[in-house]
Amino acid sequence: MTHKHTVNENLRNIAIIAHVDHGKTTLVDAMFRQSGVFREGQAVDERVMDRMDLERERGITIAAKNCAIQWKGVKINIIDTPGHVDFGGEVERALSMADGAVLLVDASEGPLPQTRFVLNKALEAGLTLIVIINKVDRQDARPGEVLDKIHDLLIDLDATEDQLDFPLLYAIGRDGRAGRTPGDLDDNLHILMDMILGEIPPPKADINQPFQMLVSDLSYSDYIGRLAIGKIYFGRARTQDDLICINAEGKSLPLKISKLQVYQGLSSQNARDVEAGDIVILAGIENVHIGDTICTKEALKALKRITVDEPTVSMKFTRNTSPFSGK
Repeated sequence: MTHKHTVNENLRNIAIIAHVDHGKTTLVDAMFRQSGVFREGQAVDERVMDRMDLERERGITIAAKNCAIQWKGVKINIIDTPGHVDFGGEVERALSMADGAVLLVDASEGPLPQTRFVLNKALEAGLTLIVIINKVDRQDARPGEVLDKIHDLLIDLDATEDQLDFPLLYAIGRDGRAGRTPGDLDDNLHILMDMILGEIPPPKADINQPFQMLVSDLSYSDYIGRLAIGKIYFGRARTQDDLICINAEGKSLPLKISKLQVYQGLSSQNARDVEAGDIVILAGIENVHIGDTICTKEALKALKRITVDEPTVSMKFTRNTSPFSGK
């Protein structure tokens, strides 16, 4: 039997895939400004996605971070993905919260190896794609060739017919402009935001089923302790609810929700209740791990765990055996 409320039309969850320096952060900044997240006159720190100091310094995105904008009454959760391969499970974790992905490629450099890894995971997860060829104002921009390369890459990664038939935009993310042809860009990104609403499916989310969420990420607060971050697959929850966390061994650990937060703009805000489809931050359990399921006592059922790739770099720490040891 299918339920009526199987999608949450007021939500879209998208992951952004881009190589380092292809303009992801400036594009997201412009989406923020144009959706009214920054109040007029508010000091805007450039490159909002790169919030850790190391990332600002090096211009790389390590920890996937989330943020949200509102567009035409719909909340768009934007999930950041690492721009490089060596943070294995981080990519899968970010994508497990998304229903679609925006692939952002530099109009001169084309898709680079790191993009390939994340894109492959997105295709495997069956995410709907939107492609943006960015920085079309570069002197050496070659959008036609780059588009061919993107097609070749998708074919190489065994994309389905649907995934190959992606909607395409050209953009100058820094100026907050996008359009359907490189030579004719609108003065804003409204076409992109409308496309996200039109092309990316809303999350499958039955709010009438018992509560179930998958823990995709963890954080920590000095005030409220360990935080579990993830997408709610079914049902709804409120603060003070008594729930169960099912760990890797299948053990059930009781928890009481001490605080609930959702993404709003660049930060998170407290919420009294949350419902299926949204990405939430939940406090109330100390020994929670990535891949755990949080659900109700009445419906103890674990969601499929996120599996993490083996690390690509390993180190051995041993004692110094060099001839100068101890000198």
